[in-house]
Amino acid sequence: MVVIPAIDILQGRCVRLTQGDYGNPTIYSDDPAAVAADLAESGAKRVHVVDLDAARGSGSNRDLIKGLLKREDLQVQVGGGIRTNDAVDAWLDAGASAVVLGTVAVRDPRLLERSAHRYPGRLIAALDIRDNRAAVSGWTQTEPVMIGALVGRWDPLPLAGVILTCIDRDGTMTGPDLESLKRLRAMTGLTLQYSGGVSSLDDIANVAAAGAQAVILGKALYEGKVSLAQALAL
Repeated sequence: MVVIPAIDILQGRCVRLTQGDYGNPTIYSDDPAAVAADLAESGAKRVHVVDLDAARGSGSNRDLIKGLLKREDLQVQVGGGIRTNDAVDAWLDAGASAVVLGTVAVRDPRLLERSAHRYPGRLIAALDIRDNRAAVSGWTQTEPVMIGALVGRWDPLPLAGVILTCIDRDGTMTGPDLESLKRLRAMTGLTLQYSGGVSSLDDIANVAAAGAQAVILGKALYEGKVSLAQALAL
């Protein structure tokens, strides 16, 4: 099990949303670079960075995130508003270890396919689900697609993996959606990262038992519910 701390950036600040609600973010730091440094000092080797402004098309934190990519002690997987081949190229050229595609992976699978074959092992497809539908555009919209058919199209691609985020659990610390994770595990042989509702070491163990190879931790870390050192020791 790989433990990946999350750094979600909104208007230059490190925040967490609850169930994708932009209207009431919890602000944890005005300095995401300092957060990244603290995570690295605590033993993190990889972080999940999301540009929330870019995800919903309301702005960009590109320069700030590029600063994080200069760290030599952290691998950074970057997501949020990356919807063109040029954007994929730019983030990988800037030093991202992997690029996360969500909206494009759902709405334009051909772009995902082309990029995956161009950069094998460097792209991650994001499956963000709300009410069993794929959410896109910073979780502000849902698409009427069949999850099984969508994942079936992703499965043969040379992706670095798939991130499953259960939006109804995200930021709630009410426990992971293990049933959704198990269903996804049955659909694909790709590496799975899970996000949403994790609030304890037991939750991390349960996510691993349900078939994920990695867990993304956000609010549980920032609220002190889970120690990063203990989680990494798992």
